[in-house]
Amino acid sequence: MKTVRLTAAQAMVRYLAAQMNEHGETYIAGVWAIFGHGNVAGIGEALYGIKDELPTYRGQNEQSMAHAAIAYSKQLRRRRAMAVTSSIGPGATNMVTAAALAHVNRLPVLLIPGDVFANRGPDPVLQQIEDFGDGTMTVNDCFRPVSRYFDRIVRPEQLLTALPRAMRTMTDPADCGPVTLAFCQDVQAEAYDYPESFFEKRVWRQRRPEPDATEFDNALAALKAAKNPVIVAGGGVHFSGATGALKAFAEKHSIPVVETQAGKSALAWDHDLNFGPVGVTGAECANIVSEKADLVFGVGTRFQDFTTGSWALFKNPNRKILALNVQPYDSAKHGAIGLTADAKIGLEKLSEALGDHRFASPDAKLKASWFQKADSFTNPPGDANSLPTDMQVIGAVQRASRDNTVVMCAAGTMPGELHQLWKSKLPLSYHMEYGFSCMGYEVAGGLGIKMAEPDRDVIVMVGDGSYMMMNSELATAVAMGMKITLVITDNRGYGCINRLQMGTGGAEFNNLYAHTNVNPIAIDFAAHAGAMGADAKKVSTIAELETALDAARASARTTVIVIDTDPYPTPEAGGYWWDVAVPEVSKRQEVSDARTRYESALKERQ
Repeated sequence: MKTVRLTAAQAMVRYLAAQMNEHGETYIAGVWAIFGHGNVAGIGEALYGIKDELPTYRGQNEQSMAHAAIAYSKQLRRRRAMAVTSSIGPGATNMVTAAALAHVNRLPVLLIPGDVFANRGPDPVLQQIEDFGDGTMTVNDCFRPVSRYFDRIVRPEQLLTALPRAMRTMTDPADCGPVTLAFCQDVQAEAYDYPESFFEKRVWRQRRPEPDATEFDNALAALKAAKNPVIVAGGGVHFSGATGALKAFAEKHSIPVVETQAGKSALAWDHDLNFGPVGVTGAECANIVSEKADLVFGVGTRFQDFTTGSWALFKNPNRKILALNVQPYDSAKHGAIGLTADAKIGLEKLSEALGDHRFASPDAKLKASWFQKADSFTNPPGDANSLPTDMQVIGAVQRASRDNTVVMCAAGTMPGELHQLWKSKLPLSYHMEYGFSCMGYEVAGGLGIKMAEPDRDVIVMVGDGSYMMMNSELATAVAMGMKITLVITDNRGYGCINRLQMGTGGAEFNNLYAHTNVNPIAIDFAAHAGAMGADAKKVSTIAELETALDAARASARTTVIVIDTDPYPTPEAGGYWWDVAVPEVSKRQEVSDARTRYESALKERQ
């Protein structure tokens, strides 16, 4: 057997550079890195030696680097992924939040935090925690519950098994998620005689599981017995590349489609059978057909509470749930009739078996009525002197968008209102991280999207709160020449949670800056963004915003547009109940009243 002597770190990056997807692309597209004593000598040297084959990117924060990597993979339907490496200690724990985000959203990312010395010679090394009762414990054990696969590399030869396991996890449609390889810093530098065959190119193909025969028969029987089915399209439709199959299935059998946050854009917004967003942030038309449905056919959805209205939405007493999902954990939720299979394969086989079976056409007037209301929310304001609403900002961005536009967001007010109001024409033109809804994902996520699809016009919708949480990758986007456009809606605090606080009877407290125990805050976001190299401008009206968006599209540079918005208005139609527990006992009458409403809603769900 021919061998090659390499350090463990050199072997790792050489192996990663040889892993391909079925489209002829290197699966790991690059490595984000911030070096410290825990990875600079070993991994840093190895990355330098292979920089022409496996590029290295320098970000500003370990968490936001990982966010960029995750967004990159999400936008490419998990076809490719990135790695992120950090030193030990705080550099490593900075990535834990990103690992959780990837875990919730079933997205691949390879996290490689440095770790303590395996030989324990210098214990305790700089930034090492010490567990008095467990000598094997390090901060990297924090990654265990938020990793689909976790391993600690304490011997160079462990890579021979750990790396293939890591690749299998990231490329498997059912188990896909974050992988953590905690790499002891002394082991990174240790040499070993690796088999040359370990570094031969290997292709990892997307596995497309076929349905089990019995499960398939049960699913087919449920569809044939239904009178008013509805399809709930989730993110799995995108990951499977099943948007075409979904469209064909819905059209052939005349079934209305409603979309989750992750599933939005699976079907063009103006398609007759797309009844729009569903659930807590849903459209009236989508929620009405979901309430009446006797069969809720989930395709690639986790049935998150925002989709189901905390399981109060599907009101038909005779309703059944049919769940087509590649992950058995999801296809068995809430007593569903489970069909564990690839979404594309499952839809195609069900359609073939259904033959010419068609259901009664849904009421088109419901959809027309909703969009008439939605347009009234997003139209330019009649009073130019009042503060714009977030809805009106969405309208301006919508009017400025083109077929190649991707609008993205993650947290705050915008996710709900974008879900309700944004009109997505093409698949993957809507990028929402609403599984973990992580404040601070937006700027780095926008960069990741642009890296994945450089020809896309990427518009990042972010509130002032999320921008303040994490914004430093704006400088990275400028430095890399990755043009994105940020629209910062400044409502001077956490407007979304302030409204939720009020809705549950609470006093306005500690959310908007006006209600905090600090001196008045007036942040100049345009100056801040400009200091990081972006072209930045503050506008006062919707008309000025539209002019600025046109200029941003024509520019080759990253642009930031800031606009003050009213923190209180939300759409006056659509939406659904969300289970947010209200205190049983309170001195505030408003809370007691809210508790009464809450208990009534709970009874309705039961």
